[in-house]
Amino acid sequence: MLAHDSRKSHIIISTEIEKEFEKLEAKLKPNRVVGFLREKFLIEDAKAVIAEAYISESQTKYIVLGAEEFNSVSQNSLLKVLEEPPRNIEFIIISPTKSNLLPTVRSRLPIHKGESSHEIVSLDLNLARVDYAQIFAFLKENSRIKKSEAKALVEAIYHRATVVDMLILSSSQLENFDKAYRLLELNSRPQSVLALILMSFARER
Repeated sequence: MLAHDSRKSHIIISTEIEKEFEKLEAKLKPNRVVGFLREKFLIEDAKAVIAEAYISESQTKYIVLGAEEFNSVSQNSLLKVLEEPPRNIEFIIISPTKSNLLPTVRSRLPIHKGESSHEIVSLDLNLARVDYAQIFAFLKENSRIKKSEAKALVEAIYHRATVVDMLILSSSQLENFDKAYRLLELNSRPQSVLALILMSFARER
C-alpha cells in the first residue's frame, strides 16, 4: 500500500510493475501521469525522462519509471533531477527489488512496499536440512529466471535462512550473499549465483 505521502516523489518496491502503474494512474487523477515502463532502463530512457521533466506544467505531473533492471549509468544521470526536480514534477520509481537501485538513488526518495509476486518462486527449502538433490531440483526449477527475480530470490533465501529456519550464518555464508548481489550486477548467470549460496548450506550442516 502507498503511504500518506504518495503524492510526493517516492520509490515503490513491487514485482507487479504494470499493475502498480495502473493503480497510480487511477489514484493520481486528474493529474498527468507519464510512464516509462521498460524491461531494462537504459541511458536513453533516462535522457527521455529528463526531457519530459523539463516540459513545464501548471499542475503537478508525475513521471513514473518502472523496470525490471536499472543500470548504474542511467541512474547516475538522474541524480540531479531527482534531488532538484523542476517545478510541479514528482518522480515515482517502481523496481522489483531495492538492490536494483543505487544507494544514492535510494537515499533521495522514501521507499514504499507495493504488490509482490514472490510466491511464484518456490521457497519450501529447509536450509537447516537441505541436501544436494533438493538444491539441484531447486536450481533446475529456477534455471530461466531474470536478474531482478534472482535478486529477489537471494533476499528470500536470506530471509528463509535467518528468520524462518533461524540459522546463524557463518562469515563465509554472509560473504556469499554479498558476493551474490555483486555477481548479479555483473550479469553472472543467476543459476550459478544461487548455487554459490545454496551449496554452502549443504556443506556446512
